[in-house]
Amino acid sequence: MTEAPRSDSPSAAAPALAEPRVVRRRDWVPSLIWLIPIVAALVGITLVAKILWNRGPEIILTFQTAEGLEANKTAVKYKDVQIGTVQSIRLARDRTHVRVLVQLDKDAAEGFTAKDARYWVVRPRLDTSGISGLGTLLSGAYIGADAGVEAETSEEFDGLETPPIVTRDAQGRQFTLRARDIGSLDIGSPVYYRRIKVGQIASYTLDEDGRGVTLRAFVNAPYDRFVGVNTRFWHASGVDVQVGASGVTLRTQSLATILLGGVAFQAPDDQMGPLAEPEAAFALAEDEATAMKPPDGPAQTLLLYFNQSLRGLSPGAPVDFRGVVIGEVRSIGVQFDRAEREFRMPVLVTIYPDRLRRADVSGQGGAQPAAESRFTQAERLRFLVERGLRAQLRTGNLLTGQNYVALDFFPKEKPVKVDTEQTPIELPTVANSLDELQSQVQEIATKINRIPFEELAADARKSLATLNSTLTAAESTVTAIRNDVTPEIAAALKDARKTIDTAGRTLAEDAPLQQDLRQTLQELSRTAASVRVLTDYLERHPESLLRGKPKDPSR
Repeated sequence: MTEAPRSDSPSAAAPALAEPRVVRRRDWVPSLIWLIPIVAALVGITLVAKILWNRGPEIILTFQTAEGLEANKTAVKYKDVQIGTVQSIRLARDRTHVRVLVQLDKDAAEGFTAKDARYWVVRPRLDTSGISGLGTLLSGAYIGADAGVEAETSEEFDGLETPPIVTRDAQGRQFTLRARDIGSLDIGSPVYYRRIKVGQIASYTLDEDGRGVTLRAFVNAPYDRFVGVNTRFWHASGVDVQVGASGVTLRTQSLATILLGGVAFQAPDDQMGPLAEPEAAFALAEDEATAMKPPDGPAQTLLLYFNQSLRGLSPGAPVDFRGVVIGEVRSIGVQFDRAEREFRMPVLVTIYPDRLRRADVSGQGGAQPAAESRFTQAERLRFLVERGLRAQLRTGNLLTGQNYVALDFFPKEKPVKVDTEQTPIELPTVANSLDELQSQVQEIATKINRIPFEELAADARKSLATLNSTLTAAESTVTAIRNDVTPEIAAALKDARKTIDTAGRTLAEDAPLQQDLRQTLQELSRTAASVRVLTDYLERHPESLLRGKPKDPSR
């Protein structure tokens, strides 16, 4: 209700106004402003659902250091395709490593959670295989992955500190090489076939007994089809220099092998056998010559005792038979013989009797196999010793003083019985000819030292003094004779001159006598010529004094 205006107010004459009434409008259509949060919520829910739908498993990687890794930024890649992201990085409780939490994509769940999957950090690296990871200089480090093949899965993996040389998707085959030592080889060292790089060394481990190393060589396809069961592998590292009668021969695979090392392989005589199976084991030889030589066959150990200095002889020195190397020296020692009360030098050698088999003369290459014998090695050795087989220490190089053991026959040596029951069998030895010459020179020097040179010099001085006095006496005697005989000689010469003058006048006066004398002189000339001819003939045929002059075949 409204109150009526008073009559005394100024607006009393104005008309009355109606009171406003508020009426609530009923509109059932929602406002458009609410669409924005609704759409945003739907988009968020969709994104969350997509993330959850594409979200793969979480794995933990263990590395020695987190260098180059960042949480929520570092990617996990396979063939340069991102398959996950690093979520967090934490230090282990014992502070020996870091634990990296990785969120994999849903598509990467299969294979990359297998127990044999491998992960490593890709950074710029310089090693024997070359330079890698240069792209990370701008984009930053990332984690590389290699899918596994095992059915068993795992959530934790030990990350590799160096990238693997061969991934599982590589085409080719892997082989096992066994060597005495690794030499200059390393992971990534090249493998060559006819000087073409066809693979690389994937890994190496030390044998459990510590006596060698085992290497794994990966040969890329299609070159792996050149590896047969009879293929030989050898160290191709460094430079192989051979000095022979034809000069100096220099061999090397490439410049990279000189610096970084490498492995080469080839079949002997270019005759490859059946294809080798994957993971087949081969021996890794020291050089090509050792790899390509025929099999040695069974070895035989012999014991040699030398009574001389072994200077210049070292383990590994060759043992040859008339220029053919049939073994090598294994060890050198010294031993005191109480019975003889002297030192002896024992040398243990290993020989391969099959190296003495007859060479192939058919021209088809190779060597003929050793003929089977009904005698044992010990019996054959005893027979050879009876024929004069001995071991001798000889000088192989006068410049370096290197010695070697030579086996040869010495028929003039005293017979020696060999105890074939002894292990190892002792082979008799003979002294070196140079040592004998040295002993003879030493004996001569000793005899020369025994000569009393001072006494001989004193006697010589006395003899010279006596000779001087004798010559002085002789000179005085000659002088006296000259004084006494000279007048008589002068008179005799005068008489002779008179006689010659008389004979000359007589010859000039008597012509017949002169003619007879001239004929006599001609006869003497002819006689002298005949004597000269006879003398020349006897010089050429002295046997004619006994056998007479041979008959002329022309008559």
